[in-house]
Amino acid sequence: MLDIILIVFGILFLVVGFIGCILPVIPGPPISYIGLLLLQFTDKYQFSTDFMIMWAVIAIGVTILDNVIPIWSTKRYGGSKKAIWGSVIGLLVGMFVFPPFGIIIGPFFGAVIGEVFDGKEGMDALRSGFGAFMGFLGGIILKLITSGLITFYFFKELI
Repeated sequence: MLDIILIVFGILFLVVGFIGCILPVIPGPPISYIGLLLLQFTDKYQFSTDFMIMWAVIAIGVTILDNVIPIWSTKRYGGSKKAIWGSVIGLLVGMFVFPPFGIIIGPFFGAVIGEVFDGKEGMDALRSGFGAFMGFLGGIILKLITSGLITFYFFKELI
């Protein structure tokens, strides 16, 4: 009975982890990893210690990279902190105003608006906004791949 509860909660953590890959306030891969950890606590399903340590390091590393990539990408394209914040705000607004396409277009427009508020005009704002958007999108893709692989190993072991 305890195994079933752990598996159900593990699946819930995997789902929340995927949601966290898109929402910037929820750390997706670490939450997905908790789902894997819950499966590890069952009597029937076990992973090696090296496997669990490797995925813990990957989940933490991806979370750190998710904070570094948008900053690096924005700076590379000449953007400001307002572009990064605009990208995050654009995602949140876009999710509710234009679902599901708002998840893609919201961060871009938010970044461009952030650059306009920072005093940039025309192509400079678009270029910086594009850099912020690309960094933000890169982080999301990296998190989705990581959480997807964790989910794959969860269900591979379960089946």
